[in-house]
Amino acid sequence: MVKITDVARHAGVSPSTVSYALSGKRPISEETRRRIEASILQLGYSPHAGARALASSRSNVLALVIPLRAGIHVPVVMQFAVSVVTSARQYDHDVLLLTQEEGEAGLRRVADTALVDALIVMDLQLHDARLPLLRALDRPSVLIGFPQEPEGLTCIDLDFRAAGELCVEHLAGLGHRVIGLVGSPPEVYVRETGFAQRVVQGFTAAADRNGLSSSVHPCESTPAAARQVAEQLLRERPALTGVVVHNEPILEPLIDAFERLGLRVPRDLSVTAICPDELAERARVPVTSIAIPAAEVGAGAVDLLMKKLGGGTAPEVTLLSPRLTVRASTMPRP
Repeated sequence: MVKITDVARHAGVSPSTVSYALSGKRPISEETRRRIEASILQLGYSPHAGARALASSRSNVLALVIPLRAGIHVPVVMQFAVSVVTSARQYDHDVLLLTQEEGEAGLRRVADTALVDALIVMDLQLHDARLPLLRALDRPSVLIGFPQEPEGLTCIDLDFRAAGELCVEHLAGLGHRVIGLVGSPPEVYVRETGFAQRVVQGFTAAADRNGLSSSVHPCESTPAAARQVAEQLLRERPALTGVVVHNEPILEPLIDAFERLGLRVPRDLSVTAICPDELAERARVPVTSIAIPAAEVGAGAVDLLMKKLGGGTAPEVTLLSPRLTVRASTMPRP
């Protein structure tokens, strides 16, 4: 690893002069500066992040807080993380990924150091215990997700309530009168995770508005649980003809379970989902779905954070409208 002393030796100056050239704290001659810059380029020297932070009061590092709790579908979460990292690099920032479930203590531990300039926080709960601290921190933050009361915060996400409504409106428009929502694992609802709660709110509101008979069924993310939910739905609602799925890992197992029970998709049962496009497209029966806009949300979160870091103002609420893509899994009610 190239050190500052190597640069100094190569440029024929003292290490302190190299430090001054990097920090700008003291004037040096233009000729000396050019010589130091040439040595840095030739040797491939990269100033230590801590030194850069001391020199500029900035670390050029963002914290991405994603507690990997039970019930989270990691592949989808990682799509958000990749988007945040890629977008941050466009602003010459790196990303520190924090996955431990540490609550307020974890946020405070990071914020009280010079490790990061700002924070992006995911997996928000409606009554999240971290919110008072996020409002009080001297570092800017952006939340991917919405608590019950977003005042004083900067939040961005898909409008999951509207997504739940849109799935129901699609089924109602096709004439379906008895529908079910197969949702996230039970622990996600127990935590009052914002996005899952809002899908239920939208689903229920749209079903009531259209006079549909509906029910909500949390489901563990396993094929066995998908089979149990399919059996329960048909036992309790034998006239069922429409299902909304908000649980990515069980989408295909659930379709398989219904077909083993004698319901063909879409002839007997129409299925819609809220999931990544690639998952819906590659299903054995391509699924009518609302995409999870991970790339758009991640990039938007970074843009909002950079606006705040630059001293600008950012809107408290940024909701992305859901877009439904019709595929082979839905058709008019028989």
